[in-house]
Amino acid sequence: MTLSLDRIQTSATPQGDNAVLRLWGGSSLKGHVKISGAKNAALVVMAGVLLCPQDCRLRNVPALVDVERMAQILTALGVKLDRQGNILDLNAEHIGHSQAPYELVSQLRASFFAIGPLLARLGSARVPLPGGCAIGARPVELHVRGLQAMGADVRIEGGVVHAEVPGRNSRLKGAKIHLDYPSVGATETLMMAATLADGETYIENAAQEPEVVDLANFCRSMGARIQGAGTKTIVISGVPSLHGTDYSIIPDRIEAGTFMVAGAITHSELTLSPVVPDHLSAAIAKLREIGSQTIVEAPDCLRIVPGQNRAADIETLPYPGFPTDMQAQFMALLTVSEGSSTISETVFENRLRHVAELQRMGADIRVKGNIAIVRGVPKLSGAPVLATDLRASAALVLAGLAADGMTTIKDLKHLDRGYENLTAKMQQLGAKMERVTQDVEVSENATPEESTLK
Repeated sequence: MTLSLDRIQTSATPQGDNAVLRLWGGSSLKGHVKISGAKNAALVVMAGVLLCPQDCRLRNVPALVDVERMAQILTALGVKLDRQGNILDLNAEHIGHSQAPYELVSQLRASFFAIGPLLARLGSARVPLPGGCAIGARPVELHVRGLQAMGADVRIEGGVVHAEVPGRNSRLKGAKIHLDYPSVGATETLMMAATLADGETYIENAAQEPEVVDLANFCRSMGARIQGAGTKTIVISGVPSLHGTDYSIIPDRIEAGTFMVAGAITHSELTLSPVVPDHLSAAIAKLREIGSQTIVEAPDCLRIVPGQNRAADIETLPYPGFPTDMQAQFMALLTVSEGSSTISETVFENRLRHVAELQRMGADIRVKGNIAIVRGVPKLSGAPVLATDLRASAALVLAGLAADGMTTIKDLKHLDRGYENLTAKMQQLGAKMERVTQDVEVSENATPEESTLK
């Protein structure tokens, strides 16, 4: 296998620093949406490749800026990598103790996942503290405390986490770890670290998200012994080494949920596949409460049937509760739903920044602390808005689809981090939108016919 980063970079959506998205609301959508591989599963599974010294093939890997960044980080650590479409071939045989460049790590929180596999395989790791969306602190203490419980010496100096396993064989030891909070990142980091540890590791109050289960399945496909993934207690029996594998990433439940809301907010019937309906239970239940029905057409296919949208209350919670990653999209839907809704954000303290942008479009929203009161209005109005984070950018696209006139969304780098070919997928359904560089000027009152849309 040969390194082919150019191919990876060009496969992702172009970075959004110099681009804007223009869309004209009022059109109904129709058709089928192909759901991409799950971003949050792909990133951690890519890090999990560091556990194995043999060839690994990952399928259904989405072409995203975050995936590109993770590929660059793995390359900096010595991984050989090649991409053909949505297939990623990796070989981590010759990884070393080098540190991933801070300029890469600072842009991607998932880069911190590397600490568990590196520590398990090499006995030492140096990983800069992570960056990513500015939606909350998301500290790494749970990761660090868990690694310490497994026998690692961990210190933080100059923004870099240094971790080493003392002793002659430099192997982590099995331990009983209770997480104060069911952190997805901590659960995944510690599960990967435990796969090569001496003895059994118990992770209690573990995260139950589908992405955790996907990582466990990936590790099992390499020979790891893991039980209980998807429950509150995960048991990992360490093995001496892991072998290569050919593994396919699960579909992205957040992308699927976003398109389900697109159907509801535009009063359009859409089908989506591939999906895992069980992963979408909370979103399906809330859409039903708001007024839309979801029909399982096949084991991996859903059809959204819209209805009259009405108010509903939402509280974000760890899985299987309502996902924080769908809060912004549902807020967009509730801005045009009849009645008054209450949205409580309990997972991240900074995840209501999209409220101000929705207000620019005419939404009636009041915020107090982590609670938003949304009173539905008959119609939103197109306006220039700014994407503040990944899911907020999707919410603004949804709001623009339901608004009168033209909406212009800037700072698309957030959208590019988590949605593969969103513009093309929406256009295929009949949405009137286009992505252009900022030096292309169109009047705020422009119609689709006056733009470059064909």
